[in-house]
Amino acid sequence: MITSEATSQNVCEHYSRQDLDATILNALVAAGKDLEQLKIEDLAPIDEFHIRGRHATIELARDLGIDRDMQVLDVGCGLGGASRYLAHEFGCRVTGLDLSADYCRVAANLSQSLGLDSLVTYRQGDATSLPFPDCSFDLVWTQHATMNIHDKAKLYQEVWRVLKPRGRLAMYDILAGPGGEVHFPVPWARESSISFLTTSQELLEILSKTGFEILIWRDVTDSGRMWFRRMQGKISSQGVPSLGLQLLLGSDFRKMAHNQVLNLEEDRIALIEAVVRRPGNS
Repeated sequence: MITSEATSQNVCEHYSRQDLDATILNALVAAGKDLEQLKIEDLAPIDEFHIRGRHATIELARDLGIDRDMQVLDVGCGLGGASRYLAHEFGCRVTGLDLSADYCRVAANLSQSLGLDSLVTYRQGDATSLPFPDCSFDLVWTQHATMNIHDKAKLYQEVWRVLKPRGRLAMYDILAGPGGEVHFPVPWARESSISFLTTSQELLEILSKTGFEILIWRDVTDSGRMWFRRMQGKISSQGVPSLGLQLLLGSDFRKMAHNQVLNLEEDRIALIEAVVRRPGNS
């Protein structure tokens, strides 16, 4: 039997990259970016580690009415792209949490380079045992993080716990589609032992059982397919850019990208955007 600790270690190893800080800085220079005057948009090709990139972040944030008084938790923050965008765009305070200590370190360094370290902080931790007091956050945000989390019920119970009454959870997730088993490797897993996808119906049931009210639920699988087709066309005509997700995915990048497209085209995975709310008096 594989323990949760072993699974967490395997997930961390999947995302681990040697000298990630230097790799990113060198790629920024190669892309013509001025390290002394970095802008948030300069980092978008690498720090939005999810399908449709920055556009998906903007689209989800548009539904939320975020303001500068909000306390936001970004679960599975990766390199901090979404957390920095939210802080920069809305002036809110954001705490990013990720299982990977490497990602948290790089996220903090990049945020400092952009002068956002007064609004954004990062913490290594487990999403199924959130290291925060009850009722700490107005908004919990997560994008493409739950695929590596086996105990979905515990995850959403923890999200409920740290949300204030009438606080919301905004998510953009990869789910299991009706087309069969996933082709591996994919960006979140090289093989099935660290991949835990639920169907849309299963996720709705877990959220409802936890007590969440469903405010928004939309399937954006077609948008994901179209985005990948555009990306494939761009790479075919211009080649792989020096600043891109291959820096995070390593030598498996092309195979992972190919399988991601295939999984979408064959309905083996689906994409949803959703906003749910913890009921109660604010």
